[in-house]
Amino acid sequence: MSHPHPELGRPPKLPKGGLRVTPLGGLGEIGRNMTVFEYGGRLLIVDCGVLFPEEEQPGIDLILPDFTSIRDRLDDIDGIVLTHGHEDHIGGVPYLLREKPDIPLIGSKLTLALIEAKLQEHRIRPYTLEVKEGHRERIGAFDCEFVAVNHSIPDALAVAIRTPAGMVVHTGDFKMDQLPLDRRLTDLPAFARLGEEGIDLLLTDSTNAEVPGFVPPERDISNVLRTVFANAQKRIIVASFASHVHRIQQILDAAHEYGRRVAFVGRSMVRNMGIARELGYLKVPAGLVVDVKTLDDLPDDEVVLVCTGSQGEPMAALSRMANRDHQIRIVPGDTVILASSLIPGNENAVYRVINGLTRWGADVVHKGNAKVHVSGHASAGELLYFYNICKPKNLMPVHGEWRHLRANAELGALTGVPKDRIVIAEDGVVVDLVNGVAKIVGKVQAGYVYVDGLSVGDVTETHLKDRRILGDEGIISVFVVVDSSTGKIVGGPHLQARGSGIDDSAFSSVIPKIDEALARSAQDGVVEPHQLQQLIRRTIGKWVSDNYRRRPMILPVVVEV
Repeated sequence: MSHPHPELGRPPKLPKGGLRVTPLGGLGEIGRNMTVFEYGGRLLIVDCGVLFPEEEQPGIDLILPDFTSIRDRLDDIDGIVLTHGHEDHIGGVPYLLREKPDIPLIGSKLTLALIEAKLQEHRIRPYTLEVKEGHRERIGAFDCEFVAVNHSIPDALAVAIRTPAGMVVHTGDFKMDQLPLDRRLTDLPAFARLGEEGIDLLLTDSTNAEVPGFVPPERDISNVLRTVFANAQKRIIVASFASHVHRIQQILDAAHEYGRRVAFVGRSMVRNMGIARELGYLKVPAGLVVDVKTLDDLPDDEVVLVCTGSQGEPMAALSRMANRDHQIRIVPGDTVILASSLIPGNENAVYRVINGLTRWGADVVHKGNAKVHVSGHASAGELLYFYNICKPKNLMPVHGEWRHLRANAELGALTGVPKDRIVIAEDGVVVDLVNGVAKIVGKVQAGYVYVDGLSVGDVTETHLKDRRILGDEGIISVFVVVDSSTGKIVGGPHLQARGSGIDDSAFSSVIPKIDEALARSAQDGVVEPHQLQQLIRRTIGKWVSDNYRRRPMILPVVVEV
């Protein structure tokens, strides 16, 4: 198995007749999925998603793929194929289309409807091509065939990309639910046919590669939900992804069975479920769904609220309910269902929400104490089955953290893929398929691009480090006025602390140290403000460390007169 090395340099020119594969997100992480394919000087992108921030990225709203390596080649892009409508696969599209709005988007009916609604908020009207399973479309230099796959959102597709360099199959996210709610199976006969034709490189979902066996059917959740609904005494509040149509359908079915009305809470939930209902993917009995404003007129035992926040997102409806910062107040006897899995990195945030809800008296039902979620990703048993059908000549695991990628690679090796034909890459690592062999040839920039409010890419790791210090250690500001010619103090120093746990009165013991240090520097002829600021920072930093064992941010301001 080949894998990237830190010393990888920029890739050489793509050999004539070769196919280049460059993942810009989704490898080594769960999210930000984006892969660029290049043949004959033309580019095809599969997915363009976002990654959601973790606790050590304070203030960040979203994390995008890095478009640097393709920014000067936007005119070479023949299209963006979207495998399905989850945010980690479509959320980055508006930011790429800001740079070139006429890049065509290719996807299924529901996927395009979801991204078009999102783009409308960004005031972008995209060029779209709707496809469905069984369709085969020529997208510039790329001959693409679309294959039905089952996932936790309707209308998901895999794509087979044919070029003279060979055929590449990208599965997107998939599993092999044999009893799907919409009766839309992963098309194993189509994959078998592609395998017989010859799959030169297979990029496949790795998320559940460590999990043995097969994923249980989505419909298994129905009985658990019925039990929860039968025993609930007051309101039922369900948190789910705003795109999990199958899960919401089961909630609606249970609510209808037990005589409850349903209201959607949260802009994305209302928007997505409206789209799914309008297109026929969500079946809603007449009168079942009502506006949230009408719920006050209904008894508590006839109410179901469906909202976002299953991952502990701080601004989502459920988190705000847990923090008593929402118009809907949790009361003893309410039942809250977290109908989703835990995305790695979100565990602390989710358990904080669960504790908050429990504090106000809610009964919280989650994956840890009831079977209210099944995964949308194939487990090891399914992947083995899949490899034996596809018989790929080269394998490149995608969509997963390092442990998932490596576990997926081991599964491929067990089914007979030669180990020297299994490529374990990471974001930015360039893989060339030349003469039927896939090899790592270099690396391009593929760092995190942070979205912070209206700012895109302006926040750096240095800024985040400063934010973490401010959040953990606080800040001490120092104001000093010095004579510009002598460097002697003529005003101050004035010190003020925020969030550091140090009372301002304690600074009386460090002020003489600052005076002494500045006096020495004046004697040495040091008058440059930046040097004086550094001297003040070192003096206070040592005092705080010696006396409080803390390292707050120290912000000295030196004014010359």
